[in-house]
Amino acid sequence: MSASDAKPTVFIRTQHRVRRPPALLVVGGLLVFLLLTTIMATTIGAAGIPIARLPAALGFVPPSPGDALHARDQLILWSIRLPRIAVAAMIGGILGAAGAIMQGLFRNPLADPALVGVSSGGALAAASAIVISDSRFAIHVQFMQPVLLPLAAFVGSLLTTIILYRIATRSGRTSITIFLLAGLAIAAIANAGIGLLVFIADDRQLRDITFWLLGSLSGATWSKATTIVPVFTIALAAMIFIHRGLDVLILGESEAFHSGIDVERLKRICIVIISAMTGVAVSICGVIGFVGIVVPHLLRLMIGPGHRLLLPASIVLGGSLLVGADALARTIVAPAEMPIGILTAAVGAPVFLLILLRQRGLVGL
Repeated sequence: MSASDAKPTVFIRTQHRVRRPPALLVVGGLLVFLLLTTIMATTIGAAGIPIARLPAALGFVPPSPGDALHARDQLILWSIRLPRIAVAAMIGGILGAAGAIMQGLFRNPLADPALVGVSSGGALAAASAIVISDSRFAIHVQFMQPVLLPLAAFVGSLLTTIILYRIATRSGRTSITIFLLAGLAIAAIANAGIGLLVFIADDRQLRDITFWLLGSLSGATWSKATTIVPVFTIALAAMIFIHRGLDVLILGESEAFHSGIDVERLKRICIVIISAMTGVAVSICGVIGFVGIVVPHLLRLMIGPGHRLLLPASIVLGGSLLVGADALARTIVAPAEMPIGILTAAVGAPVFLLILLRQRGLVGL
């Protein structure tokens, strides 16, 4: 009876693999999607740039004679829109890849960078910086006012990572379970601290804290984009060395060890990468949820669980989704701007629910 019960499950999974398109074709399609999303994002906004004027604004062709809007188009494009698109693409890619790495490390499809408390630690530090910058202590940090908020968020994320790693590591071995549980506890403590700061903040500080917690790319500049590049590059390089380990780790830690994987070293590398990527994302644009959960889920349905393609594909799809979400956020209530975290939650949560329901139907439960 048990053998006959197992046959339908194997048959259904085999059929599901057959229906998947070629993985390289999917990755190529994602790159095209990113390109189209980027072009769309450059043309829409409170001050739209028609696609016919886009080549001239980018400097690819000379402007038409008598084009009075050419200077305006170039100013908007190079000073505001392109830096914002670059930051959105890199942050989206970072969050998508961080989610894929964390799900592989914890062997749990529900894992997300926000679960380990790194985002909450950065958000608490950012909220503290907002309140302190308007207090009587502000004179002591006035010299670093322009970078106080992102620096505080990054330091908060980094300190949270160090605390978590010290709690979860004993005798040179890091317990992923303790790391996750300690992260949940620290996230709760950080959220309590944020609640206290919200309680004592005045109206202007409250608006700033709320906007930061909901996520926004309104402050994106070329200088902020350059601060993301080192972390983005290091993460790309690290993915070359960790994808095989994550694939084997799915079988369990003992099996991975006997397959020649240094499991403890792999854990340390993944934890540092996840924390660095999450910290830099929070430091630039605040807390943005659901990207790290939804993106890897969608890609596993299309290209399978192999991390060799899953990780770079998560970068491309995550960047595409955040570029599109940011374009929608700055146009849906123009000339005002909607926090991007509202859109990612409003779209990501239903998509995540649909994915779970579809997977339930596929396995015949």
